[in-house]
Amino acid sequence: MSVDAVTDHAALTELAEVVGASLAYLQVGDPSLTDALDALAAEGATSIRLVRLPAHGPAPARSWLRRVAAHWVRDHADVQVEVVASAVTGREAPLESAAWEDVPGFRDQVLVCRGPRCSAKGAAATARALADALDDRGLGDDDVLVTQTACLFPCNHAPVVAVHPDDAWYGPVQPADVVRLVDEHLVGGRRLDDLARPRGVRTTKGIS
Repeated sequence: MSVDAVTDHAALTELAEVVGASLAYLQVGDPSLTDALDALAAEGATSIRLVRLPAHGPAPARSWLRRVAAHWVRDHADVQVEVVASAVTGREAPLESAAWEDVPGFRDQVLVCRGPRCSAKGAAATARALADALDDRGLGDDDVLVTQTACLFPCNHAPVVAVHPDDAWYGPVQPADVVRLVDEHLVGGRRLDDLARPRGVRTTKGIS
């Protein structure tokens, strides 16, 4: 489930081949878990065991692994799926929930680039520092939604961070810059001119 896992794709693929397994991701990476399960079922598999990596990952990863597997099992009752020696029955919590019905009311969405260049230049540490700074100030997802993304393109300024709806682009944003970004921009509403990267050509589209 970790966004960081995709950066180890080659090593994970090699590990899967060595042990005779298939590799799948819960988010960001390809193939998705459901696509991997579809492929195994198409090959005639009737029993599938899911093994989570890392084995001691956070609780949300454990929960989502079973929930996504259950979503697939509901349409494939002829295939037995288990997680940690416990069968997935299809009666687990669904993917839909009333808690996820509405578009969230946050004012700011912060995009942290996790493309290959940004990841190589420390974007993981920047993302962790951002989460810590927001937590220290009591700012949750309803205030500032942080999203780690694939490449945002101005790679020469890695790690790149964008703040919307202000259309503010920053880089390189190191962990040492994060407290200032939170306090001055996200809380104080003042852009960081020294880290700002101007947008090039802007195009405008009408929305009907």
